[in-house]
Amino acid sequence: MAVIVAFLSSLLILSVISTPGNSLSLNYYDQTCPNAESIITNAVNEATQTDKTVPAALLRMHFHDCFIRGCDASVLLNSKGNNSAEKDGPPNISLHAFYVIDNAKKQLEASCPGIVSCADILALAARDAVVITGGPTWDVPKGRKDGRTSKASDSLQLPFPTFNFSQLQQSFSQRGLSIKDLVALSESISSTRQTTSDPSIHPSFAASLRNICPVHNKVKNAGVTMDPSATTFDNTYYKLILQKKVLFSLDQALLTVTRSKELVSRFAASKEAFWQAFTKSMIKMSSIAGGTGSEKGLLGWSTRDL
Repeated sequence: MAVIVAFLSSLLILSVISTPGNSLSLNYYDQTCPNAESIITNAVNEATQTDKTVPAALLRMHFHDCFIRGCDASVLLNSKGNNSAEKDGPPNISLHAFYVIDNAKKQLEASCPGIVSCADILALAARDAVVITGGPTWDVPKGRKDGRTSKASDSLQLPFPTFNFSQLQQSFSQRGLSIKDLVALSESISSTRQTTSDPSIHPSFAASLRNICPVHNKVKNAGVTMDPSATTFDNTYYKLILQKKVLFSLDQALLTVTRSKELVSRFAASKEAFWQAFTKSMIKMSSIAGGTGSEKGLLGWSTRDL
């Protein structure tokens, strides 16, 4: 664990991530809001004490944000008038725990008003979500700008649970992410609902799901947990893929290509190997250029309503 953290720290010290839309750095708020990270961490911890699903929700929310227009917090914006925002798009209706970001932002505004973007709050909250569930930590580059554009139709750009490997690879490569990034981040993009059965699912596992789901068929957004260790950040997901006990064809697609299958096997065999790949991929994904608003002019707190 110490080796992983040391490696990541040295990697980030050597280079500040710069993209056309963002210029990110580790010490972005050191002078303007030095308590920013601790405030966000406390908000995540407090919410998790009463709802154990919060960490997974925040991690998934960050992924859904970054894959649409980059990491700009546009997933937090509310629909208004004739415009339907991202959060109301079909892939996002099951997202929750928005209140955690709201609470963190409220506390940050009281401490250092008009400084910390909602995009940075979401990126830091996603890191804290991993840590609080027993996963690794990493230094998050900061300085993201919030965006004002949010359209429900754009949410259809997210990977579908039925994607085959070619479609998954294309979706990730369009955002500058590799096959290794795809496999390392797959657990955080998996959902807990399925409407059709994947024929590659292990027969006994499929039967157990059929026995559970009818009980909930009248409950909105009902479903079953795919990972029995869903509240702990470990490598169980990859073990389940090898056992064909995953819900989506998207998950099983990782075994259809030699390179990704090798990675699944490596991550299933070694939690440390998964953690190292995951942290590097998270830094990479969370640095996808997003909003281009001025530092104080387009904060999500003041523009949540479009």
